[in-house]
Amino acid sequence: MGEVKMEIERRLRENFQPTHLEVTDDSRKHAGHAGHDPRGESHFTVEIVSARFAGLSRVECQRAVNRALADLLEERVHALAIKASTPES
Repeated sequence: MGEVKMEIERRLRENFQPTHLEVTDDSRKHAGHAGHDPRGESHFTVEIVSARFAGLSRVECQRAVNRALADLLEERVHALAIKASTPES
């Protein structure tokens, strides 16, 4: 498992205590495209289920995840697809 993926998982677990978390490195699908980083680990999909998202809109959930990963998104991660929900949804 890559270093960036591990850091994403660590931060999301710490901030949201998810009941489900899946972080997928999609970087290989983007080789040769804009934003591709030859080091890899530049494009990710996050599926996260957390009670902490209760009462938040889809956009608010995505913003919360983005805040938890802000410096990684600035410096290392080019693209992040987020599928966030509560255990009830």
